[in-house]
Amino acid sequence: MEWRDEGIVLAARPHGETSVILELFTRQHGRHLGVVHGGVSRRKAPMLQPGNQLDAVWRARLEGHLGSWSVELMRSRAAGVLSDPLRLAALSATCALCAFVLPEREALAEFQIRTEDLCDAIVSGEGWLNDYVFWEAALLEVAGFRLDLGTCGATGTTEDLVYVSPRSGRAVSRAGAGEWASRLLALPEMLTGAPPSMARVVAALDLTGFFLSEKVAASLGNRPLPAARARLVDALRGEA
Repeated sequence: MEWRDEGIVLAARPHGETSVILELFTRQHGRHLGVVHGGVSRRKAPMLQPGNQLDAVWRARLEGHLGSWSVELMRSRAAGVLSDPLRLAALSATCALCAFVLPEREALAEFQIRTEDLCDAIVSGEGWLNDYVFWEAALLEVAGFRLDLGTCGATGTTEDLVYVSPRSGRAVSRAGAGEWASRLLALPEMLTGAPPSMARVVAALDLTGFFLSEKVAASLGNRPLPAARARLVDALRGEA
């Protein structure tokens, strides 16, 4: 078995004395793992930092085997954000959430390209806050839980939407909420078209984080969300 693809480094963990298990989010083969022999070396280790773009060849005797990678660096994103703790946190959170949520070996070409675009925006520093918020919403949909914020789940109206149902992820209008308003989540302004501000970004991520934790993580064995995401939200909250 052998194929070639390109993708984003999500994680690399030690394997034996000199190798690492590399996790890539590839364009055509989804989230895929393999061994990089000599991955701890001075030449290879810098290539295997989360967020970097690699050209990779995967080989294995049988398709179900872990296999091995041969990799070449295409773009070093990690190096571009080392001097900016906030953007470094965003790049780390993006990679950690992909590794946490995405199914292994399932092609998600459209979402993969969206993730590459987000990583590039984080490195450039242009528009990444807005992109990150809506990327998390898209990640929820990939995981099987879609937010429906266009119409009220109770009345069908598109007017005065101010709440979100914590059970269904559907928007609820003020009138539709009625006596249940205290049990509903606030609908962040940013998710209904308001321009981003730090406070609005945090409010939006509080909502997506709720569903990532209560719906997605719960379906994955109640594992906690990656610490990298919490660090990003805490850093953003400090800036709000």
